[in-house]
Amino acid sequence: MVVGVRGAHHEGMDGNQFGGVEDVGRLRVSDAERDAVVGRLQDAYAEGRLDHDEFDLRTHLAMTAKTRGELDTVLVDLASGREDGTRTGELSGEDRVLAALSHALGVPTLFVGPLVLMLTSGKRSAYVRRHAVEAVNFQLTLLLVTVVTFGIGGVLYALTWAVAAVAAVVALTGKGFRTPWILRLVR
Repeated sequence: MVVGVRGAHHEGMDGNQFGGVEDVGRLRVSDAERDAVVGRLQDAYAEGRLDHDEFDLRTHLAMTAKTRGELDTVLVDLASGREDGTRTGELSGEDRVLAALSHALGVPTLFVGPLVLMLTSGKRSAYVRRHAVEAVNFQLTLLLVTVVTFGIGGVLYALTWAVAAVAAVVALTGKGFRTPWILRLVR
């Protein structure tokens, strides 16, 4: 019996309920926690530690997880660090600059510059790959809109300067960037 607010007794509750280490796995998870796990799965996929089918399955399990225990099982066999000895959460200055460059190169080269960075530096750094993929998808979407509208959509290319500048600054700060309203053709 535990004494609650104003001296009321609660039958059947003891002091260990959701207080012990073994009970942490039963705690409910938030959308932010699910998104963080999906981000780690994307890193593992970009690093080649998961194949496409396993990535899809684990992403589905992460997004439908209700408790920490369910969420933890999705990551149980994935190491928290990278092979180069750095932690996943630590970004080098080179990674940040290359990620920013992937967005900036999209302005003069359309999707070609970001694609080259995705295929070269993206193999080494999941952070650079995520930003390069975003830049490729943004540029491909703009190109498709321009083709489908017989050139009228080319007016949107003025927008690319602003979006690329914002994305590059965000990449330099070490954060992720997701362009709204684009097709996700490349993963």
